[in-house]
Parts: sequence; structure tokens; C-alpha cells
Amino acid sequence: MHESKVTIRTGSPDDVDAVLEFWLLAAEGTDRHDSPDKVAALLARDPEALLIAECAGEIAGTVIAGWDGWRAHLYRLAVHPSHRRKGIATALLARAEEHFTKYGAFRADAMVLHDNTLAHPAWNAAGYAPQPQWSRWVKPLAAPEDPDSLR
Repeated sequence: MHESKVTIRTGSPDDVDAVLEFWLLAAEGTDRHDSPDKVAALLARDPEALLIAECAGEIAGTVIAGWDGWRAHLYRLAVHPSHRRKGIATALLARAEEHFTKYGAFRADAMVLHDNTLAHPAWNAAGYAPQPQWSRWVKPLAAPEDPDSLR
């Protein structure tokens, strides 16, 4: 990737394949089941949620800034390995926080894997810290047998 000015924009359906490819390169190891349909559904539900940082027309970073009407959630903060430590994550988080404050959010939370120690200093530098009094409880959900039955 070439050095150039970083621009941040919202993602669109045209970005789905490139974003999925980018996450394979730049995002932490995961057990998520990414698919074009899931990213497209995110964009259909919240067209401003996916933020993309670009340098010279190429994806340099992403973050999902999800607002559910109650809470502000951050996911998938990822920066291309050749662009790390250049302020891209900081710029993405600043844009996400602007997005949240326009809705009246007073706090944002971030999903950060315990074992993703490479990301911990970046989150800390941005003012985020683990919240020791809470833990995340999860339950895997079975996929519906017939997706059309939900309509």
C-alpha cells in the first residue's frame, strides 16, 4: 500500500467482498462465520455502521460502529498491517464516537478478544479499558432451518 492521505467513509454494498477479504488479512483470529449476506444485512439495517478508512483507494482500516438505539458498540476495528501505528485506528474510533454522540450515546463499548494482545495498547491509547465488574455471556444460536419462515 502506498502512503497517502487517509479518508474515512461509510461502507456500501459494493464494499462487501473487499471488506471480507480485508478482515481475513487484518482482523484478529476469530470463530465468526462471516459471509457476504451478513455484511449486506448489517448495511441494510444500519447504513452508517461500517466505517472504512482508505489510502489511495485501498482499504486501510475498518470499524463497525453499531447503535441499537440504547447502546453504542464497536466491533471489527482492524488496520492493514502495513498501516498500523499511523493513526488510522484513532481516526476510525473518533469518527465512530462522533456517530454515537449524534444519537445521544454517553458511552461506547468495544468487543476486544482477551488474547488479542496486539490490540490492547491501541484500545487503551484511545481511552478504552476493560470493565472488570462485567463479563460477556454468550449462547450459540442455531440457524433457522428455513430462513423464509421468519418473514
